[in-house]
Amino acid sequence: MTYGKKSIPSVSVSYARNRSSTKANELGMRAMQERAYERRGEQYLLIKSPPASGKSRALMFIALDKLQNQGLKQAIIVVPEKSIGSSFNDEPLSQFGFWADWSLEPKWNLCNAPGSDNGGKVKSVGAFLESNDKVLVCTHATFRFAVDEFGLEAFDNRLIAVDEFHHVSANPDNKLGLHLGQFIARDRVHIVAMTGSYFRGDAEAVLAPSDESKFDTVTYTYYEQLNGYEYLKQLDIGYFFYSGSYTDDILKVLDPAEKTIIHIPNVNSRESTKDKIREVEHIIEELGEWQGTDAATGFQLVKMPNSRILRIADLVDDDPTKRDRVSAALKDPAHKNNRDHVDIIIALGMAKEGFDWIWCEHALTVGYRASLTEIVQIIGRATRDAPGKTHARFTNLIAEPDASEQAVTEAVNDTLKAIAASLLMEQVLSPRFEFKSKNPASGPVQGFDYGDGGYDPEKCNVGFNPETGQLQIEIKGLSEPKSEEAVRICREDLNEVIATFVRDKNIIERGLFDDEMVPEELTQVRMGKIIKEKYPELDIEDQEAVRQHAIAALNLTQQAKQTALGGTADSSEPAANTALIDGVRKFVNVCELDIDLIDRINPFSKAYAILAKALSEDSLKQVAAIIAAKRVSIPYEEARALTERAVQFKKERGRLPDINAQDPWEKRMAEGVAALQRYSAQQKAAKGSGGDIYV
Repeated sequence: MTYGKKSIPSVSVSYARNRSSTKANELGMRAMQERAYERRGEQYLLIKSPPASGKSRALMFIALDKLQNQGLKQAIIVVPEKSIGSSFNDEPLSQFGFWADWSLEPKWNLCNAPGSDNGGKVKSVGAFLESNDKVLVCTHATFRFAVDEFGLEAFDNRLIAVDEFHHVSANPDNKLGLHLGQFIARDRVHIVAMTGSYFRGDAEAVLAPSDESKFDTVTYTYYEQLNGYEYLKQLDIGYFFYSGSYTDDILKVLDPAEKTIIHIPNVNSRESTKDKIREVEHIIEELGEWQGTDAATGFQLVKMPNSRILRIADLVDDDPTKRDRVSAALKDPAHKNNRDHVDIIIALGMAKEGFDWIWCEHALTVGYRASLTEIVQIIGRATRDAPGKTHARFTNLIAEPDASEQAVTEAVNDTLKAIAASLLMEQVLSPRFEFKSKNPASGPVQGFDYGDGGYDPEKCNVGFNPETGQLQIEIKGLSEPKSEEAVRICREDLNEVIATFVRDKNIIERGLFDDEMVPEELTQVRMGKIIKEKYPELDIEDQEAVRQHAIAALNLTQQAKQTALGGTADSSEPAANTALIDGVRKFVNVCELDIDLIDRINPFSKAYAILAKALSEDSLKQVAAIIAAKRVSIPYEEARALTERAVQFKKERGRLPDINAQDPWEKRMAEGVAALQRYSAQQKAAKGSGGDIYV
């Protein structure tokens, strides 16, 4: 039997392996931890850093300093699920140079305690608050119930550290977010928030802007993390479309020679056969001949045609005794560094967030998951560094839309979501962008490499700082942010802005399948609307600066994609770790780079080229037809946004846009003005007749 690797790599990034993220300083801190520790005096600290970068230990360093040197009474660490609590067990930090060890009394790790979150565990929190002990770990749920029980003041002068902070939401229905907002308003606690993805699957804001502005942010990018590894040099991310049952096609992408985590679909999803146990059995049968169950671990033993024995951990089985034994075997610290302990893990809702298996080379997910956040978390399972592990990949199996299906609209939505996840990960994995306006006073910046020819004062330049992972790009006509908050957003939050943009279904539908769509409708109108809603406190000039920076980051990454993939959209050949930087330079060199040019690029054109290779021609036509049928006339909000752009056009040109213009963007603005005039006429008529009016 042969096993394939049939997938479409929409993202393929190679790294330098300079070991910078694995080296420790004299205090035993790796690069991210050192960066976070430098901000240990901040009352509110947000750490945005990818999986495996050492956020748990970074918190230990910071918490110990706050307890010892900043006068705080206690540290309370809250995690989303019990399995993550073990990340904060005892650590002999002094052995590696720090001035204290991290110690957690077993009775205060409530993730291991019996009882319910709103029962005995809450009483334990109360007992801890009355004690002289220093550290407690509990779940988000236990913490929420404890705040309800004891009130905000009971936590005064303490550190509250929230792991996987993207579980928090500014929506008042989110209890944890509500409590944190109250703590910030009371201003009597310190908060450390940690996350690998500072955006939510439901598009809600994590924090209210007024609260977020109080946090000092430490950002450590995926690029810095992976570029600084010792072993892992290439990461591929792609999707594979199948027809029929996924169990018939899974071995086309599953290579049992790779250490793999398989996430089978939710039983309520269209990809599920509705029999999750049989799905696991089928995968095992396809891999080889079942040999029984390992008595010590509960792993399934499967003999392959080449006589190799696969060790498969089944986390899908509903029998809690069996599943708990398998789960315990996977977490056994004695086997953490044993590559041969397990070969394949099959899970449904487990083995995602906080799950640490350094040997994982392939994260294989069937069906679109609940959110982009979940996809980022699952990909993080494969991005650990480990001896001998040079390549890692993530594959998302998506069912092809089928005209005979009743759920064809759902299938199209899943397709669009898979593309959105791919686009977002391209940004997450890229170096950090730093855009500068090109003007006569522009010049080279120390620490940046401008390529073979060096800095050229006559053109736009692309500089790269290999130490910081920053990519500096000069753009003519670029608006610079003025306020401190706008500068921070352009430096720290562009990925969050882009995440909001690419997961807007209407935006991605039009960008991929509307032949009549003018790119500026997306880059100026739709992105502009997102910025206004996301950052209402910014003035108009700063909102425009943020918009330009965000769309430049997205479009320049897309234009560099072909080079980064080794020359063709579906190439699987490894590219140099500078491929994306080279791609940006190549694009800049052949263009007169200005913000108007960037605004005229459809951000989804490169993604469509890859999708066209991944889907059958019939399916592609069907998706396009379904989306085309949904097109409507210009909505009121879009008409108003187009009119605002038309007003700006008049200021610059001395005339309003012409509806008969050859330039499609000028024509579209004029259509927007006409549409708004029609809405206004309808509004006046409605007022006159006593009917509803537009607001």
